[in-house]
Formats: sequence, structure tokens, C-alpha cells
Amino acid sequence: MVTLRPSRRALMRAFAVLVGAAAVVVPATAALAAPTFKVPFPCGQTWSGQTRSDHSPANAIDFNRANDDGDPVVASAPGTVDRVTDLGNTSYGKYVRIDHGGGYTTYYAHLSRFNVSVGQSVRYGQVIGYVGTTGGSTGPHLHYEQRSGGTSIKIKFNGAQALYWGTKNYTSDNGCSSGAGNGTVNTSGTPLTVRSGPGTGYSPVDTVADGTRVTIVCQTTGTTVDGTYGTSNIWDRIGAGRYIADAYVLTGYDGFIPGVPRC
Repeated sequence: MVTLRPSRRALMRAFAVLVGAAAVVVPATAALAAPTFKVPFPCGQTWSGQTRSDHSPANAIDFNRANDDGDPVVASAPGTVDRVTDLGNTSYGKYVRIDHGGGYTTYYAHLSRFNVSVGQSVRYGQVIGYVGTTGGSTGPHLHYEQRSGGTSIKIKFNGAQALYWGTKNYTSDNGCSSGAGNGTVNTSGTPLTVRSGPGTGYSPVDTVADGTRVTIVCQTTGTTVDGTYGTSNIWDRIGAGRYIADAYVLTGYDGFIPGVPRC
């Protein structure tokens, strides 16, 4: 009996066919969807965002508004802080980078100071730093980027692409949600006066002790007060007809609390 053996060339052709068939059968890995990014400022704030083709990188947005030096900057999507860096008087200066998973990151540059540390998990609306003019900045503003795989991409907020090229106002819905906030009264021992309205001209109705944890139903503006946490015209309503000056309340935010309604 004679055994016929296939030629080397025939074997190679058969192997190529099998490899081609396997390539057809094995599905490609799907790209991960981008997070739903939001404007990187507290709920309800409106900021002017500028894009320009000679920016570095070109897809970044520079955000400004009047008297913005020291204003809070918040995480534009949940993630993990993986870089808190100070480059001194060059480039980004003080900046934070957040890893959102799937290869997506965001950059927040020229900050005056930080409010997070490396490895910290952050949520929508959480303050990560404050607007400044560090690094190569010529004036206070926030330099903001979205990146995918390390490459700067055109920015989207709530799935809609930002304006390229030019200037546009963006109103933040970052961290907006119905509900109350919380704070701790800090008066260095003196009871804090509770007033019937948002200002020192309203009648006193009660006091709360130093160190008291309060529930803030809503916030509004009124008389400017110099307190433990600086100068502020924000007043916190802690009940019906009960207001206290926010300048004496530790809330974790330099300004209005994201997600707490305006009175």
C-alpha cells in the first residue's frame, strides 16, 4: 500500500486558510465608551470657555469668569486621582489628573492650590482644587483637557461637543441633585446666632453651639460676613425661618455646596 503525503506547499496553503478562518471567527475587542463628562465647576455656575487652534494642546479649553481667582474646581466625572503635581513657574504649574478608566483622563491646570491627593476616589462635583495662575499662565483661569489613551481629544459635556473654535458660555449641572447638605459650626467657642432671614439685619431667633453638625436645606446670598472661613455673603437655611452665616460653617466647599438648592 502506498501512502500519499501532501506537499509542503499544500500544507502551508491549508494553514493559511485555517488562520484566515480563525481571524473571521474571533471578535474584535470593543472600545470602551467615554464617561459622561460635565463642566468642571459647581452646579449652576456659568463660565466662559475658549478654544483656539494655536492652544497647546489645541483641544483644551481655557475657562474664565469675573473674579475667578480661588474659585473651586470640581471633578468632571467620577474617577481616581493619579497625579497631583507642581511644575513651578512652567507649563501647567499646579495641576491634577484624574483617571476615569477605559483610558480616559482629565487634566486641571494652573491651580492655586490642591484639595485632593494621589489615590483618592472622587465623584461628580467634588472639589479637587482652586483656580489660579501658576505655571505658564498669564492670568487666573482653568486649563482643562480630556484625553483618551494619552491623546488630547475634543471635549464633550453631557455627550455634546464643546465649541471649536471660539468662545462660549457653559452652565454647569455638575453635582446637581435635590437634597440637603451638611456642615459643622466653627466659632471658636462662641454660640452662632440664628436669624430669621439671610442677613445681620434680620432678627435673631436662636443660637447654635460651636461644633454643632447642621443640615443645610438650601443656600442663598445676603449680608457679607467675616467669619472663621473668610469673607462670604452666603447664608445657610437650617430650618423654616432659620439662617446662619456660611462663613462660620465648615462644608468642604469654598462657596455654594454642589447639589444643595438655592433658597
